[in-house]
Amino acid sequence: METSAKILDGKFLANTIKEQLKEEVIRLKKSLGQVPYLVNIMIGSDHSSLSYANSQKKAAEHIGIHYELTTLPLETSQSALIDYIKRLNSDPQVNGIMLHKPVPPQIDYWLAANYVEPLKDLEGINVANIGKMILRKTNIIPCTPAAVMAHIQSTGVPLRGKEAVVVGHSEIVGKPLSLLLLDQYLTVTICHIATSEAGKLVEHVRRADVLVVAVGKANLIQGDWIKKGAVVIDVGINQVGNQIQGDVEFESARKRAAFITPVPGGVGPVTVVMLMKNGIEAFKAQILKG
Repeated sequence: METSAKILDGKFLANTIKEQLKEEVIRLKKSLGQVPYLVNIMIGSDHSSLSYANSQKKAAEHIGIHYELTTLPLETSQSALIDYIKRLNSDPQVNGIMLHKPVPPQIDYWLAANYVEPLKDLEGINVANIGKMILRKTNIIPCTPAAVMAHIQSTGVPLRGKEAVVVGHSEIVGKPLSLLLLDQYLTVTICHIATSEAGKLVEHVRRADVLVVAVGKANLIQGDWIKKGAVVIDVGINQVGNQIQGDVEFESARKRAAFITPVPGGVGPVTVVMLMKNGIEAFKAQILKG
């Protein structure tokens, strides 16, 4: 009898976490008389960026967080952007700041993002916060890795000692995610372009009890590579004709996996909520500091 993986519904998980965060904000407002105030900086605007920002705003409104989208002119200079970030840093009313991607070519994203005060770093990507994450000294975690971990932990599968394979070693997903997996005592392998060049990707994937793929190449991972009973988290978002597809061959992979995320509707909705969670954590850290 053919089995099929349980689909990890990102919208359901996101709604569950949103309700938990909403209750926390109610408690914070009752005890402190204020709620987190978050600012998203967008330079210029395009349809996909505005769509993502609107999903952030809806989540914030539901949870009870004040969310402000600031749109700067497309021609904004690096120095003008940094000056604006510095003003937000010094504004005691503002608890969280993020710089929306993509940015125009005159902006060095990583340089600008690292001008955000670490305690106000909404995305958890400031070098200081990445360093604190390595030392397990911060609750502000990069949003996509945090969303991946929320999905993995929602399965209830015992993780200690399991083999985790992360395909993709980007600064915002693969690398920080590997640290979060290590914190749960999984044995972690990170694969990248050189793994494929060496012809070793398939053997690593086949060993994975927990497989996370974040490359951005449609159907990179074939379903028959998946270990039976694995947890498969697909972070990839690829436009293929009129469809959005992930990095994993979904239909064939779900016949072997125990749990799998769909694309779309998997990691994405939870990532937005993790941004809100970071805003609450930033708010609490600033209150405690004060």
